[in-house]
Amino acid sequence: MTTTYMSFLSRTLLLFIIWWVLTEGVVTSLAIGLPAIILAAIISIRLLPATHFSWFQFILFMPFFIRYSLQGGIDVAWRAFHPDMPIAPATVSYKMQLPEGLAQVFMALTVNLLPGTLSTEINNNTMIVHVLDSQSDYQSELAAVEQKMARIFSMPLKYNERS
Repeated sequence: MTTTYMSFLSRTLLLFIIWWVLTEGVVTSLAIGLPAIILAAIISIRLLPATHFSWFQFILFMPFFIRYSLQGGIDVAWRAFHPDMPIAPATVSYKMQLPEGLAQVFMALTVNLLPGTLSTEINNNTMIVHVLDSQSDYQSELAAVEQKMARIFSMPLKYNERS
């Protein structure tokens, strides 16, 4: 099967699951949902060309994501309730090695879901990130997320070294 066909099927399945969750499994909603899902999948293929997406690597990513989310959430809560509120917010640059496209967007969205970080812009393979603590090892955390994204999208990273 071609990458485009597999990508279309994967996106259709993902959109169907999202629709099913949002409608709480109401079968009658599929009269509107199925045409909308198919149209959205077609449009997504036109706007974001097909890429390889490894569901297996995505499933392996989930424990990593949950662990970082819990650790980050606990850290943010500790900082918020600490009498001195020990934060050192900053806007930092992170040079991405992922090729431009869906993998970079997926990484930026993932970074947004991790407590203490917020991606604000991607420009020329550089992601601008607001971090809650500029003294933390945010570069290593972002690099770990990027490695996971490279595996999920079966993409080699562009550079051998960080610049």
